[in-house]
Amino acid sequence: MRGYYKERRRLLEAAGCTLVRYGKGDPQIWYSPITKANVVVDGGVVSGHSANGVLKQAGLPKAF
Repeated sequence: MRGYYKERRRLLEAAGCTLVRYGKGDPQIWYSPITKANVVVDGGVVSGHSANGVLKQAGLPKAF
């Protein structure tokens, strides 16, 4: 995986989010206990804006 994937994964795991399943192709589905919703995490994101969007959906503050 490239871009912001490793750091996003670390932040999601630290917040208690869990990997639910792999989607078709590159995306992964994570569950956020903060928002009590699933979040789609694309491994190929190379934009800090998009990476922050995933964190926002998970109920986390911006990091990039």
